[in-house]
Amino acid sequence: MKKAVVLLVAFLLISSNAYAADKQKEEERLHNAGVVMGEILNVPDDIPQSLLDKAKCVVVLPSVLKAAFVVGGSYGRGAMVCRKGQDYRGAWGAPSMVALEGGSVGFQIGGEATDFVLLIMNDHGANSLLESKVKLGADASAAAGPVGRAAEADTDAYMRAEILTYSRARGIFAGISLEGSTLRPDNDANEALYGKKISARDIVLRSETGTPEAARTLVSLLDKASPNKHS
Repeated sequence: MKKAVVLLVAFLLISSNAYAADKQKEEERLHNAGVVMGEILNVPDDIPQSLLDKAKCVVVLPSVLKAAFVVGGSYGRGAMVCRKGQDYRGAWGAPSMVALEGGSVGFQIGGEATDFVLLIMNDHGANSLLESKVKLGADASAAAGPVGRAAEADTDAYMRAEILTYSRARGIFAGISLEGSTLRPDNDANEALYGKKISARDIVLRSETGTPEAARTLVSLLDKASPNKHS
């Protein structure tokens, strides 16, 4: 009996330490996503203001390494932040963790660590990403986004795209094609971050979901850069 109690205590301690480590890892991703977003918003030729104002959600995937997807596995993890309220028109809310997988972008970005930023431009794109895996270019139309705060962003290609995609590598920020890649909710990461099983939809759309402290920088940057959604 005593041995069983000792084993149970040891198991609980190991489980608790593992949970703490997983939570810290997701908090670091959120912190890094905030750093990336802040740096991108401060470069001269960043995301056009008109597109950021129209975006329903923003996905930030920091420090994606080529070595992570050369072998064909999952290669990018980060956070999706959406506007709260009906039709995604309110202030920016709590983040849902996401994973980017597959595709064939390795030859485009070289061996450097690369940051990705994706703009989700309509309700269908946002709702799809909150429910299941979405293949870019098939389940949701995608295009490499234009850069420059005053860039022409109302062409047919950009107006039709549900998701606009960007990358930053070696200090260069530019639109990039991610067609063929898939983006999905990272449910395990959300559980580690929020301490319970919770769906991406509940995180984004339920007002009682609080914003983790590690996401404050990311959310406040978006609130400052684009406080109100424009139609």
